[in-house]
Amino acid sequence: MTQHLPFPNNKVAVVSITRHGIALAGKVVAALPGATLFAPEKFHSEAEAAAPSAFACFTGKTGDQIPALFAAFDGIICIVSLGAVVRLIAPHLKNKETDPGIVVLDEAGRYAIPVLSGHLGGANALAGLLSRTLGAQQVLTTASDARETLAVDLLGRELGWTFEASHDEIVRASAAVVNDEPVALVQETGSTDWWVRHANGRSGSLPANLHRFDRLEDIDPDAFGAVLWVSHRSLPDTLAARLSGKKVIYRPQAVSAQ
Repeated sequence: MTQHLPFPNNKVAVVSITRHGIALAGKVVAALPGATLFAPEKFHSEAEAAAPSAFACFTGKTGDQIPALFAAFDGIICIVSLGAVVRLIAPHLKNKETDPGIVVLDEAGRYAIPVLSGHLGGANALAGLLSRTLGAQQVLTTASDARETLAVDLLGRELGWTFEASHDEIVRASAAVVNDEPVALVQETGSTDWWVRHANGRSGSLPANLHRFDRLEDIDPDAFGAVLWVSHRSLPDTLAARLSGKKVIYRPQAVSAQ
């Protein structure tokens, strides 16, 4: 059964450099639309057998392939040791807004470990797909996912929402959420049915430190460590200064008139 990928272009590279890993990579490619297997040329016949219509072989060092993989793919699944992957990707890291989501999968298919760009890059979601496809256990170290609380940079993503915030504002708001500080969640528009699908799904109730409001003017900004505002409105001038540095604004897709 194919799975829906957390990337707009369904472009995933599955990299393996051993015979047993290539066999597992074939199962991954078969389950993920848009995935391509990459393997050393010396394993050409194994790669072709594993993913007949979706493989590519390379010559030279694996590390030399990283720049091209980063440029061409949204997600990268590495059936390679975690330590080796860290060393391979380290020279090429830029920022979490542009780096691809990278997941390490062991050769036995037991563990799916997001290594890079867990939220914005989709690595945590990709690990979730591998869990459902292969029965692998996700190894999530992101605080919001490990505790199943709100992920500030993913709120409404499944519904097509976008957000407006600086890097520092995202960091501050995320810290407030995971550290159980009072956080105002003001939703003036958009679907309210986002929690159960949030960040691969949440089974519990909304975290107790999130306080819901219907209008931005109803809150006292000084009472909260962060303010998450879902609206189509422009920020009122009367609140701009008090919300500076602590707000994240979410923009649901506008519903066109029929």
